[in-house]
Amino acid sequence: MTMETTIVCGVDEAGRGPLAGPVYAAAVILGPGVRLRGLADSKMLTPDARESLRGRIERRASAWAVASASVEEIDGLNILQATLLAMRRAVEQLTCLPAEVLVDGLHCPPLNCPVRPVVRGDATIKEISAASILAKTARDRYMIELDSAYPQYGFAQHKGYSTPEHLHALRRHGACPHHRQTFAPVREVLYSLF
Repeated sequence: MTMETTIVCGVDEAGRGPLAGPVYAAAVILGPGVRLRGLADSKMLTPDARESLRGRIERRASAWAVASASVEEIDGLNILQATLLAMRRAVEQLTCLPAEVLVDGLHCPPLNCPVRPVVRGDATIKEISAASILAKTARDRYMIELDSAYPQYGFAQHKGYSTPEHLHALRRHGACPHHRQTFAPVREVLYSLF
């Protein structure tokens, strides 16, 4: 059996900026001839559109995987290194080895295959758009689940981002174990307790 040489994998992340929760990454191989109407950068889509596309991507992709890096890894490594770790994990979980990996942004994880950064790739390359959608929907689902354990923070609404409501809740209730302690607003709340 010969390995196909034109397999392109797209990789993107979700959750670099929030104050809480893991960072997620997805890797997607759509394969030749796969067309998915409506693919776009996940940030440009409504939650319903993302969920609809998620199902179609998962059914029609040749291979896909979603991985994450924990809050502890984010605080221990830094957010960039934790993001690259989540990306590497996603690619390594694929059922086939891509000939090339295209990563949204400026930085690439170390991989055992050719890898290339593509600025604004989530808006221009269908595999990266698909990865953007899978990463975003997976992280959103995680944050909605987290909301049931920590309803005082409103994670289901803001998904851990630095909204006025989240900052108010953080000041009122302090940080929970899922807050990123190395991020300035969380660090300020933690140090104000001493």
